[in-house]
Amino acid sequence: MGKMIEEIISWLIAAKEKIILAQNEQLMIDEKSNRKDLVTNMDREIQAFLIEKIHSAYPQAKILAEEEGYSDLPDLSGQVFIIDPIDGTLNFVVQGENFCIMLAYYEDGIGQLGFIYDVMRDELYWGGKKIGVYKNDIKLPQPKDLPLEKGLVAINSYLFGHDRFNIHAIGEQSIGVRMCGCAGLELIAMLKGNHIGYISNLSPWDYAAGNVLLDVFGMKYSGFSGDPLTFHGREYYLAATPTAYETILEMLEFE
Repeated sequence: MGKMIEEIISWLIAAKEKIILAQNEQLMIDEKSNRKDLVTNMDREIQAFLIEKIHSAYPQAKILAEEEGYSDLPDLSGQVFIIDPIDGTLNFVVQGENFCIMLAYYEDGIGQLGFIYDVMRDELYWGGKKIGVYKNDIKLPQPKDLPLEKGLVAINSYLFGHDRFNIHAIGEQSIGVRMCGCAGLELIAMLKGNHIGYISNLSPWDYAAGNVLLDVFGMKYSGFSGDPLTFHGREYYLAATPTAYETILEMLEFE
């Protein structure tokens, strides 16, 4: 895995440099499903760049990615790379920060490596089960298994604003609710032990890399019913420390 890790990190650094350079240029922005769901020329360019690198190094690998016809796979058999070229595109467009590049490597449906790159802070969170979790070159310690009432929880703004599935009560039982509009950053907060949970509605490329890293720390994740994630389309997503996970799952009013 050492060679693959080095390759992927080099690709991500090159992708970061492309994004930094592009911030001095006029972005081309299109709407997808609505005015809040955006895609830019950089989303497309970064995805194409990473796919080219993957296919050059691993020609048999399959790709699951957000843009340009790569958004569905019949299964995760064999080598699969899962890409979110810019997670938090709205933040990228409006704020110029608080977005990530995410890449995961799976073999026969099992996550092997995960990478979440906070581009503007130049912080790469990466690792795997046999490796640990790192922030750049620093190995992260195991976060505490805090209960819901002793931690901050990140919640999707729509779910919280419309109080779907008893979300307000879950937020009230925590010590505070946080929202940043970027799945990668919310998952980083869990890896650092800053948050004890994350509740949202995500696509596979939003959670694939983070799940690999959460596995290292024994954190739990699933759909709102407790069933495994399907890696097909958007899904309600819950991740938390083991203790908080059980509490949140019991409180969710989801059928």
